[in-house]
Amino acid sequence: MDITPESVKILLNSEDFGERIRGLNQLRQIDAETAFEMLKPLINDENTRVRYAAVSQLDTLGQNDKETSLTLLRDRLFNDPEPDVQAAAADAIGGLKLTEAFKDLDKVYHETSEWLVQFSIIAALGELGDPAGFTLLEEALHSNNNLLQTAAIGSMGELGDTRAISLLKNFVEHEDWQIRFRLVQALGRLGGEEAKAMITKLVDDKSEQVAQEAKNNL
Repeated sequence: MDITPESVKILLNSEDFGERIRGLNQLRQIDAETAFEMLKPLINDENTRVRYAAVSQLDTLGQNDKETSLTLLRDRLFNDPEPDVQAAAADAIGGLKLTEAFKDLDKVYHETSEWLVQFSIIAALGELGDPAGFTLLEEALHSNNNLLQTAAIGSMGELGDTRAISLLKNFVEHEDWQIRFRLVQALGRLGGEEAKAMITKLVDDKSEQVAQEAKNNL
């Protein structure tokens, strides 16, 4: 059976949340403008999984109407009762590069107690590409949560601000190999002699994955 806007609409209006999710997945197969309009009501669906699936698609379907997407994502970032959906909103804000939402991300980061939401915000800052995010990344870098530190290191590499290099020195000998792995990738993006010297040290890392990645980045 062919997938059409009409057939997808039937799924999206179903009382079965599984059918609504199936409809959301099928939106990828119809034109983006129509799909976006059909997606919008599901952003506030009563079912968490449906809201999550809908919000997660905004980073692609929202490209043609970023103003409306920003309004929808801000609402879910601040008001959704589920951390998974808030995190998806932060991801989509980064994917759409909605730099005007940086203050919103910063506010939620400092107000939430949910590490998943904080993690998604820090990860989104790299994609967002806003220089204003550097201070928040530095803050996350000093977190006692390894996952937040890992995300901050990755985003610093994406942001490309060479001030990060001096902050990353302390992670060359970090006990977590995944942090060292992400460190090599970030340093490779940042570039320069100081970053290269740090990568060179990691060529002999005890972790085979880290050592290989260091060789790849020299």
